[in-house]
Amino acid sequence: MSRPITLLLTLVAMLAFAGNSLLCRMALAHTGIDAASFTAIRLVSGALVLWLVVQVRDRGQNKQTPLTGSWASALALFVYAGAFSYAYFSLTAATGALLLFGMVQVTMIGYGLWRGERLGLQQSIGMLFAVTGLVGLLLPGLAAPPLLGALLMLAAGVAWGVYSLRGKATGNAAADPTSVTAGNFLRSVPMALSLSLLAMPWMAVDRAGVLLAVASGALASGLGYAVWYTALRGLAATSAATVQLSVPVIAAVGGTVFLNEAFSLRLALASVAVLGGVALVILKPAKPL
Repeated sequence: MSRPITLLLTLVAMLAFAGNSLLCRMALAHTGIDAASFTAIRLVSGALVLWLVVQVRDRGQNKQTPLTGSWASALALFVYAGAFSYAYFSLTAATGALLLFGMVQVTMIGYGLWRGERLGLQQSIGMLFAVTGLVGLLLPGLAAPPLLGALLMLAAGVAWGVYSLRGKATGNAAADPTSVTAGNFLRSVPMALSLSLLAMPWMAVDRAGVLLAVASGALASGLGYAVWYTALRGLAATSAATVQLSVPVIAAVGGTVFLNEAFSLRLALASVAVLGGVALVILKPAKPL
């Protein structure tokens, strides 16, 4: 795959990932849909699109790939999606994306440390910056995000970090990540529907909210992941990790332009600390003991 195509696919994938934050915030802040319904519609539509992608791809290659995945990964995916939706009742798109992305990276780096990896001076400074940025964003004050929403988004970040770690541990990236992700999405559907049943007394849907949830699931999640896995074929591991630093920035710009959200000085400083700190860690990976 040529480099221009790789760069184009990478850009599309990053726009899709940031779009999830924008679509969810737009739906929960400006339409009548509830978080449980948004989560269910997002996961169902994502599962259908990923299943279709696998079927069309396999038909073109004259083969049949089983939808693998696991229930444990599906649970992590469901927890991420549910906490993500409920968090965006109160968080701006930029704050939510920064908390999510930062916590995903902290979770994965922390797991590596627990497994025996060690950080050099540069990585240690980077980790300190990232954690300080997250803590600084959450400290009480007029510019602090709502605590419950922030905690929910941090939980979503941990869940997504666990989901990513499980994928790496089982070798899914080397197998067929699209079919694995499709299988995980399909397994998450009954969990999401169960959440909707539990939330039925508070259920509320409208046309705009449903359309935004479908866009989040089918386009930003389903097609977004399929495009990203294609782009990964032309990216080095460090480049793939580094380019994701752009997602909170894109979400911040989108939130300002499309949702008229303010970008505070506290959020700006936290963004520099978190994204810069993570960059210091992933640009020079930790070494095993």
